[in-house]
Parts: sequence; structure tokens; C-alpha cells
Amino acid sequence: MSENNRDGSNKSARERLQQQREREKAREKQRRVLIVTAGVVGVLGLAAVVGVIAASAGKDSGSDKAGPVVAPTGSLEGDKPAIPTGRADAPSTLQIWEDFRCPACAQFENVMRDSIHELEAAGALKTEYHLATLIDGNMGGSGSLRAANAAACAQDAGKFTPYHDTLYTNQPQETDDAFGKNDKLIELAAKVPGLDTPSFRSCVQDGTHDSWVEKSDEAFQNGGFRGTPTVLLNGESIFPTKGGEQMSPENLKKWVAEANRGKKPGTASPSAE
Repeated sequence: MSENNRDGSNKSARERLQQQREREKAREKQRRVLIVTAGVVGVLGLAAVVGVIAASAGKDSGSDKAGPVVAPTGSLEGDKPAIPTGRADAPSTLQIWEDFRCPACAQFENVMRDSIHELEAAGALKTEYHLATLIDGNMGGSGSLRAANAAACAQDAGKFTPYHDTLYTNQPQETDDAFGKNDKLIELAAKVPGLDTPSFRSCVQDGTHDSWVEKSDEAFQNGGFRGTPTVLLNGESIFPTKGGEQMSPENLKKWVAEANRGKKPGTASPSAE
């Protein structure tokens, strides 16, 4: 065989291997159930948002090995456990169901974060964060659970909001289970002043709130929600649209203002930092 033919054969073999890998990736995507919501939201381009459906997610998370349910400090309990932020007496409530490994959740948070914080600071809105572990169930790994437990540990320290935001601004690729490593979660805690303490580290490493997170994920699985993120304003779905209007920072402020018309803003101490 000539050198040219040999090079051509090697190139063809590499191409076939690459094509096979691409087909395997495509089949893997087909196995996962996805929602794809297309559309550009305002000028910020929250477009082609992908949320993972919980069709087969988290079925093994509530195992016999789960310990007692230890709720984070100040969490909301009942059949839909959540971590509250904002002023408890704010006239409107935003419920967000999300997964720290979910790329659509990160896109939502990174676009909407400032507006949510602004509305909370004004006493117009309080938020309830419901933590799910869909990606762990759909793709394997434990990053959804480990990150949610760490966020609950941050709630114990009064640092939920800045740590929650840090996790989303430093989210790894969906297929990279970097959040499954407690050392990585502790490393990110150093970005939040005052959070990286021995008690926080112990809470993260011991999985103190694992069973609480699993209870929250079970509530998601049983709630009839289609995927993450799921966003409700006063019980009404507003993501990706509300009344034919796309979710955007401007529209969220408008919808909250409409809901709060004639109502006084909240003045209670913020639920979390």
C-alpha cells in the first residue's frame, strides 16, 4: 500500500470513528427527554432555552440509605419544601424549581438574577427556591444533589443567595459532574465572604441536608411540572411566557407591579442574605 493510500485509510478510519461518536451522542440525546422552548426574550437573548424533563430522573435518589430529613435553617416545609429569600410579607411570591446542573436554569438565573434581587430589595417580591436533582437522574452523577446540599448548608450560614448565585455563575458543562465533588463546592464557597467555615465544610462533607434535598426533588416529581426551570408568579406559570409575552427582566417587573397594584410592599427582615 502506498503512503498516500495508507494516509487516506487512516483518515477514513478517523472519520468513521468520529461519525460513530457523533451518532452515539445523538442517540444519547434522544434517550433524554427534553423541552425546547425557542424564542428570544427581549434584548438579552434568553433563547432556545432547554429544560430537562423529569421522566426518569431521581428515581434512585430516595434510597434506603437516606438518613433523617434535616431541614435547613429557616426553610419552608410541608409537601413542597423550599428555601425562601426576600421579605416574608412581600405581596407577591415567585416559586422557582431548579437544578444546579441544569444549563437552562443557569441561563434563566444569569439573565433574571438582578431583577429578582431588585424586586426583593424593594419588598415587592419574595422567592421560594425548590431544589431538584433531575440531571443526576437523567445523566448520572451526583452534582445536582451535592450542590443542592451545599446550598442548603449555605442557608444555615445565612449565605444562601450569594452562594446560590455563585454556583450558577460557575456552573460546569451539563455532562461534567464537577459539582459532584465536595472539594469543588467548598472551593466555590471561598468566593462568598464568611461562608467557608468549619461548620459549612462539615455540613457539605457529611451531606447533612441530602435527605431534605431528596424530599424536595420528590415534591417536584409528584408536582406535575414539565421540567426545570419551572417559574410561577403567585401560582401562575410565567416561564417561558405569560399571556403571550416572553419572560424578560422588564416583563417580570411589569407583571409584579400589576399583581401588587394597591398593595403595600413588604417590610419584614429579609428571609435570607
